Amino acid sequence: MTRTWSKRRVGSALVALASIAMVATGCGSSSDSASAAGDKSITLGIIPSWTDGLSTAYLWKDVLEKKGYNVDIKEISDAAPLYAGLAKGDVDVYPSAWPEVTHKSYMDRYGDNIEDLGTYYDGAKLTFAVPEYTDIDSIADLPGKADQFDGKIIGIEPGAGLTKTTKEQVMPQYGLTDDYSLVTSSTTAMLAQLKKATDSHQDIVVTLWKPFWANNAFPVKTLDDPKGALGEAEGLHELGRKGFSDDFPKVAAMMGRLKLDDAQYGSLEDLVVNKYGKGKEEQAVQAWEKDHQDVMDSLES
Repeated sequence: MTRTWSKRRVGSALVALASIAMVATGCGSSSDSASAAGDKSITLGIIPSWTDGLSTAYLWKDVLEKKGYNVDIKEISDAAPLYAGLAKGDVDVYPSAWPEVTHKSYMDRYGDNIEDLGTYYDGAKLTFAVPEYTDIDSIADLPGKADQFDGKIIGIEPGAGLTKTTKEQVMPQYGLTDDYSLVTSSTTAMLAQLKKATDSHQDIVVTLWKPFWANNAFPVKTLDDPKGALGEAEGLHELGRKGFSDDFPKVAAMMGRLKLDDAQYGSLEDLVVNKYGKGKEEQAVQAWEKDHQDVMDSLES
């Protein structure tokens, strides 16, 4: 009799413990579901020569690793494979995308399998630029002056949205197709040619964008675009693979809260790219965080 009663007590205790566990699980339901399942790995995809993505990726890596996530930064050569990888789930987040104008064609193709997590910067813009000493001020001044620029417009990666816009919009609209060729390779190669030209006081026309540290690092001026061929200003977004916000709701919410103005963004990129440089990105973002505690606090609200 005593033995039967003891078994009943044990059984009741087990039921009570199970109930407590269920309540505890219910209370924790706001946690990231992937994290609750033991998966705290997040892959950020970037094109390393596009320093808006480079800077924000290392910022998020530091923020998320302090919260116990395992963050991997995956370097991809161009925009097309990055969007394809995001749509397939090979990449979890593209932390600095241009989906409104520059990368619209990729969003038209892959958008059904991509989530927009938020816009962290407003006012991004594609541009053409020349050295400050060059005697033109507008893209409309380029026709008839091909010899001055060796018949070349120095561009960036072949798959970049800026490259597509230059070929399909700017050059035809301004009558540049016959006299100029668009030289594409990489952002790094474009910057090397820009440095060589400005160091030797030679004329050059390059494709650039804002925000980008090179606008301040080199003696250049943005050419007017009276036809609006380069498109309107747009926002920089964090894009996630389909299902990311369900798997990582806390991370998705944090990314949606990030907002940077010109000064905040400019100081972040300058620290990462110039003052600290390659191999010291994590130290750069940590230094930036110390001076921008208000931004860091906003991520938690």
